[in-house]
Amino acid sequence: MAKAQKSTRDTIVAAAEKLFYAEGIRAVSVDAVAEAAGVTKRTLYYHFESKDELIAAYLEGRDQPNLKLFQTWFSSGEGDLATKVEAVFVNLARAARHPKWKGCGFLRTSAELANMPGHPAIRIGAAHKKKFEAWMAETFAEAGAGEPDVLAKQILLLLDGSFAVVLLHRDPGYMETAGRAAATLVRVALGGAHPRASSERAAASF
Repeated sequence: MAKAQKSTRDTIVAAAEKLFYAEGIRAVSVDAVAEAAGVTKRTLYYHFESKDELIAAYLEGRDQPNLKLFQTWFSSGEGDLATKVEAVFVNLARAARHPKWKGCGFLRTSAELANMPGHPAIRIGAAHKKKFEAWMAETFAEAGAGEPDVLAKQILLLLDGSFAVVLLHRDPGYMETAGRAAATLVRVALGGAHPRASSERAAASF
């Protein structure tokens, strides 16, 4: 019985995730989620007391998979730490070119719930961003970067800023530009100069 209940709950969350991400949380009704999940509204409310609880479950379900994806992209970067950080942005830009890409579900949800700061989904979204920031800070600290906590915040700002601008202009090139800026910040924090800056200084010495 417990296994069947868990399966039904997962089915509902999966249906909610697809609809909420594609259309936004306010545009999607509980009835629409129930229909997409192939369950009755009564069954949905058996597993979730409210739509707010379902929204929270939707973001909670994206938390670890999203963090794991960022870490996979980071690991895929061939080169130094700066290159690995830039790889996150490069891969994100590639994902943003998919026609079904709708930006960051955490940021979009927080925007829709801006007048409800105590909403559980807001807390989950904030915790998700803090996990990314903490992972970056730990990575930078291990590499000996100066002010790793500040650097992690800067990378997060570039990441979330690119989410917003790309969603507005539909140009993933902004993410690639943000990635190059992130790489520069990392190199500077590690005590290395940006290649372009080095070449400019060399040219000025002649």
